Amino acid sequence: MKRFRGFVIKEFYHIFRDYRTLLILFGMPAVQLMLFGYVLTNEIKDAKIAIYDPSKDVVTRKISDKILSSGYFILERNLNSVAEIDPAFRQGEVKLAIIYEPGFSQKLEKTGKARIQLIGDASDPNTANMLVNYATGIINNYLVSMNAQKMPVQIIPEVKMMYNEELKGVYMFVPGLMAMLLMLISALMTSLSITKEKELGTMELLLVSPMRPSQIIIGKVFPYVFLAFIDACIILGLGNLVFGMPIMGSISLLLLESFLYICMALSLGILISNITNSQQVAMMLSLVVLMLPTILLSGFIFPVENMPMILQVFCHLMPPKYYIIIVKSIMLQGNGFIYVWHETLILIGFTILFLALSIKKFNIRLT
Repeated sequence: MKRFRGFVIKEFYHIFRDYRTLLILFGMPAVQLMLFGYVLTNEIKDAKIAIYDPSKDVVTRKISDKILSSGYFILERNLNSVAEIDPAFRQGEVKLAIIYEPGFSQKLEKTGKARIQLIGDASDPNTANMLVNYATGIINNYLVSMNAQKMPVQIIPEVKMMYNEELKGVYMFVPGLMAMLLMLISALMTSLSITKEKELGTMELLLVSPMRPSQIIIGKVFPYVFLAFIDACIILGLGNLVFGMPIMGSISLLLLESFLYICMALSLGILISNITNSQQVAMMLSLVVLMLPTILLSGFIFPVENMPMILQVFCHLMPPKYYIIIVKSIMLQGNGFIYVWHETLILIGFTILFLALSIKKFNIRLT
């Protein structure tokens, strides 16, 4: 019994001396709790909206003020015409548009009825549905206060969903799954490819070859570029044929953007392989570092606007976030390159950064 107790105490000492084990035991649960606690929320906060108010009377101003003072919405822009609604959605500036009918206050006094149109960007159906419900609830609360003061009147919200009228969830999940699967396949396979060379001891043969480090890296990645691109085509085909995911924009542009995203993911896989020495570590790093952030911090499921500011900063450092925006913009809104050039440049920047760090790290290992 004394020997057993001494053995257990030794194991405790061994665990407490290993900071990596302590980090996994205590650090990871705390980080995941904080991350999930802030990200997993259905609350709406600071959603950007646009308002078209041709009446500009007392009632419409009061309704708008009540909506904006709720804390759920931020006025992104006042529209001068109905024609500005579609460009505002396509540019990603607003998630909800509120349209008052002309002569709103006068119709409310004369007929007892007036109409408000709520138009949501249903490329993210869950968010659009919540925004419309929140706005409708605020309008109904204002209507109750009006009816308590004078004769009953009706304010009738007319709801319209753009780009996804039936609010199909698959319209949200296919772009997100594309980003996640291509990231995991590309980065994981690339990182395992190079770490396998290290484990088998064949990396020395490559190091003494006349090829430069950049040629070795590109040569290792080259086959996976085409294999991952085939995977992208398969995902797009299944999404369109099986789940009915539309492709409203240019297929060529979509494939080019997917090719760029694959190259970015492959370059990230190379970087992971250069900082790890075993396939097991590379696999764990790829899954933990890439999978959870892609699901939680890319806007795939949970709106970025609802998260705390510190998490929003991390969201902007997630390449899948920009790819999801590009895919939704092309597939659902039918946009061209002029609407996604900013996100495209960011993906190009990530690709160059990861490749530069990989080559630099590889050069250090040679010295």
